[in-house]
Amino acid sequence: MRIGIVVNVMDSEVAGQTTYRLAADAANHGHDTWLMNAGTLSYEPDDRVRAFARKVPESSSSEKLSAALRSDDAENAWITVDDLDVLLLRSNPSVQQPWAQTASLNFGRIAMRHGVIVLNDPNGLAKAMNKLYLQTFPERVWPRTLITRSESRIAAFAEKEGTIVIKPLQGSGGKNVFIVRSSDKPNMDQMVQAIRRDGYVVAQEYLPAAVEGDTRLFLMNGPPLQHKGKYAAFRRIRTGDDMRSNIHAGGKLRRAELDDTMLRLAEIVRPKLVQDGMFLVGLDIVGEKIMEINIFSPGGLGSAQKFEKVNFSEAVLLSLVRKVSYMKFYRRNFSNVELATL
Repeated sequence: MRIGIVVNVMDSEVAGQTTYRLAADAANHGHDTWLMNAGTLSYEPDDRVRAFARKVPESSSSEKLSAALRSDDAENAWITVDDLDVLLLRSNPSVQQPWAQTASLNFGRIAMRHGVIVLNDPNGLAKAMNKLYLQTFPERVWPRTLITRSESRIAAFAEKEGTIVIKPLQGSGGKNVFIVRSSDKPNMDQMVQAIRRDGYVVAQEYLPAAVEGDTRLFLMNGPPLQHKGKYAAFRRIRTGDDMRSNIHAGGKLRRAELDDTMLRLAEIVRPKLVQDGMFLVGLDIVGEKIMEINIFSPGGLGSAQKFEKVNFSEAVLLSLVRKVSYMKFYRRNFSNVELATL
C-alpha cells in the first residue's frame, strides 16, 4: 500500500505525535509511506497532482522518526499523489495560513477524482473548519452555546448562566480559553477582546464535571475505535487552578473509564460523521456533553496505547488495507461513506 500524509511540518521535532506514530508503523509494516505539506503540492498540466515529499524510513520508531526525517540521509523526491492508494489529511488548520488548509482540501478532492482514498474526506473537512461544526449535531450532545462577536450578548449570556467558558471559534491546545465567574465579570471585556481579535467568540455553559477533566475517545469509521478488546481513549486531568485539561496547558494523563453515557454520545454523532466521510475522529467529552469534535488531526493514540497496552495504529492501518483491497477487487471508486462500512 502506498500512503501519503499531509502534515503541517514534515520533520516536526515533537516526538510521538499520532501522525508520526501512524507514519512509522505504516513504514515498518512494509507500506510505502511519504510525508508532504500543503506548500509542496502541485497541480500540473497533465491533470496530475504531484508533491515534493519525504519518505518515511523503515525500522524507525515514532520517537526517533522526527530525527530521521531531519537527517542528511532523508529521502526527498517528487511523487505523483494520484498514484497513492491512500492520502491522509492530517494538517491542523489552527496553526497554519488559511490558504494552506484550503489547498490541502482542494488537492485532496482532485486526488479523489483519480481514485485515491482521501481521509478524512475533504468535502467533510470543509464543513468543519472551526468549532461551529459541533453545532450541526443534535443539540443534546453539546453544552448551551453562544457564538458571536457581540460583547453585550456575551455579557447577557454570562448574566443568565452565572459561570461560563469563553474561547476562540478557531483554535486548539487550550489557547485563550477562560472561565468567567461572577467575580470575573468586571474583567470579562478584556478576555473577550483578546479572543475576538482573531474572529468569533464561543461562550458556553460551564460544566461542573470539568473539574474532573475530560475524556478523549477515538472513533474510526463511525463507532468507537477498538483493538483487541480495548477502547482507544484516555483522560486528561487539569492541574492547579487552571481549568484547562489540555496537555499543552499542563494537564495530566490518566486511563479512561468509559461509561454508557460516553458510548451513547458516540452513537448519537456516528451517523453524521459517517455521512461526512470522517474516518478518524476524537471526541472530547465532559460529563454528559461533547465539548469538541477533533477531525483534522486528532492526537493521543500513543497516550491511549500507553494505558491500554494496545497499538491502536495497527487497527487504523488494517482498516486502510481493507479499504484499498475493496477498491482494487471491485475495480471502481467508492465514496468514503461506502468505505466507512468496512
